[in-house]
Amino acid sequence: MQTRPLPFPSRRWLLCALLGAAALQSPLSALAGFNFFTSEYTATRDELQTQIAKRFPVAERYAEIFMVGLRDPQLGLDARGNRAAITATLTIASPLLAASPVQGVVSVSSALRYDATTRALRLDQPKAERIELQGVHGRDAERLQQVGALVAQELLQGQVLRSFTADELTVGRKTYEIGDITVQDDGIKVQLK
Repeated sequence: MQTRPLPFPSRRWLLCALLGAAALQSPLSALAGFNFFTSEYTATRDELQTQIAKRFPVAERYAEIFMVGLRDPQLGLDARGNRAAITATLTIASPLLAASPVQGVVSVSSALRYDATTRALRLDQPKAERIELQGVHGRDAERLQQVGALVAQELLQGQVLRSFTADELTVGRKTYEIGDITVQDDGIKVQLK
C-alpha cells in the first residue's frame, strides 16, 4: 500500500487556524457582547442593570446633619441624549426632621466616560432631573429636595456601570482600548480601538 504525503497547507488555511486557536484561548463569556470584526462591544440594558444593582445601597452624610441614602436603582437609557439615567429610592434621615426618615424617589441622568486606569465605564457629571419626597411640603420639601439632589449627584459621580478585565480586551496579541461610547435604547455600545 502506498501512502501519499499530505499537501502543504495554504497560508490562508494556516491563518484561519491560528485565528481560531487564538479565539478559543479567550474565555467564552468574554466574547458574549464583543464583536471584534466590527470593533465594538455592546452591553445590554439587563447586563448593566445587574452590574449597577450590585453597587447599591449607597449613603453619604451631608453637613453632619443629614444622612442621604439611595437603594433599588433602575437603569434607564436615553439614546437621543446619549445619556444613562438612574432612578432610585431616596431616604433622608436627620434628628432635625419630625418625620424621619423621609422617603422619596430621585432620577439622575448622566453622561458616560471610560476610565482607562480601572478599565471601567463610569457615570460622569450626573444631574438630578426629578426628586419627589413623601410627607413633606412647602419650604421644608424644597430644602430637602436640594439636599437630596446634591447628595445623589455626589453619590453617583463616577459610579461604575461596567468593568472590563484585561482578558476581555485582549485577543491574541492585540489589546484593545475603549473609544467612543454610544447609548442605545436597549444597551450601551463602545468602540474598540
